Amino acid sequence: MSIRPVKRVVQSKPTIEGAGVRLRRAFGFGETGETDPFLLLDDFRNDRPSDYLAGFPWHPHRGIETITYTLAGTVEHGDSLGNRGTLRAGDVQWMTAGRGIMHQEMPQGDAQGRMHGFQLWANLPSSLKMTAPRYQDVEAAAIPEVVDDDGTRVRVVCGEFWGKKGPVDGVAADPRYLDVFVPAGKRKSLKVEVERHAFAYVFEGDGAFAYASKPIGVLTEKQVDGEEILFREPVGDRSLVLFDRGDEVTVQAGERGIRFLLVSGKPIREPVAWHGPIVMNTQAELQQAVTELRNGTFIK
Repeated sequence: MSIRPVKRVVQSKPTIEGAGVRLRRAFGFGETGETDPFLLLDDFRNDRPSDYLAGFPWHPHRGIETITYTLAGTVEHGDSLGNRGTLRAGDVQWMTAGRGIMHQEMPQGDAQGRMHGFQLWANLPSSLKMTAPRYQDVEAAAIPEVVDDDGTRVRVVCGEFWGKKGPVDGVAADPRYLDVFVPAGKRKSLKVEVERHAFAYVFEGDGAFAYASKPIGVLTEKQVDGEEILFREPVGDRSLVLFDRGDEVTVQAGERGIRFLLVSGKPIREPVAWHGPIVMNTQAELQQAVTELRNGTFIK
């Protein structure tokens, strides 16, 4: 087995989206080579309703799949196909936008006003970009959770892991989407096939990935004032960890334990042309989508 080295650790950045929702963006709207087939990951986490209640009113999607995972509060959603519903804590919605859909998502806090969830965008290959839209709404109780002898807990949202299969299926990127908790002080290795791109997003506690000697970070080489130095990158709340090649990820949990999303998928390796929530392969396809939006022929 080969441990995946850490390429780098970056903090998610404050961003405003929708009608004024304050969130943190781990990656998105940049180069996609390192995260292919994934395009964007947003962490919407607030305890002030004024930061999220404006929500994400009607907007278009084409050429991608969106994965919404709610941990606290609720998200009311609807689309141009007539689908309506509410995501509650622990629920997942996997939406295949395909050839085009109009969609809205309106977050509501819990009794304490807290809202927390993630949205991940997965690319569709050119052969499926104009496929028919569809939804997969999954309630929390349908997501299997595996608990190992050392107390490690893994919710299997999508893909197979430790003998359990997640309820979301038929997704083009063949992803594995895991919600992992490793207890304080424990070291855990998690299998990730070598041909997949993989990343972790830490949202509780802290720890170190790969073979760091301390649970405060991972030893990293960087240039400072033209000189190569070694230092420790902190891997804590709201940290995105990008992995290089290998067939397992090793994490050493800190004093509070560590909880993170571990997401991997097979790269599509196709050109990406995008404008907001519309992602195609060429500028011509993108322009066609924009034209259809303007003249009312976007929804097929």
